[in-house]
Amino acid sequence: MSSRGPYRRHAPEFKIQLCQDIRSGAIGRRDAARRYTLSTNLIQLWLTQYDRGELSTEEAEASVIAEYEAKIAALERKVGQLTMELDLVKKTPRLRLVSDNENLSIVTGPKPAPSDGGAK
Repeated sequence: MSSRGPYRRHAPEFKIQLCQDIRSGAIGRRDAARRYTLSTNLIQLWLTQYDRGELSTEEAEASVIAEYEAKIAALERKVGQLTMELDLVKKTPRLRLVSDNENLSIVTGPKPAPSDGGAK
């Protein structure tokens, strides 16, 4: 038994072009299946959809537009998330490392004013 290959998605333009080539006789179903490593059942499904008019350039364009809209929505969500994280970082007090005679400690809040160091 052979292992299943990875799931692939095919562009509507590819499906339409393949169906047109098969229907015009430019390529046979078996040749198309071998050349593009497609299942003959999948090709038959596409041909049935093509013959019914379910595969059309308008649908292909609508599919591309819907795909772009989904990508835009995902990017907008990511931008919103990053904006919220940035606001959170801006609101939290900053930590700074203070060296005190080689004893390191973490101090929060504003930087203290410099001292004279005992000079008069």
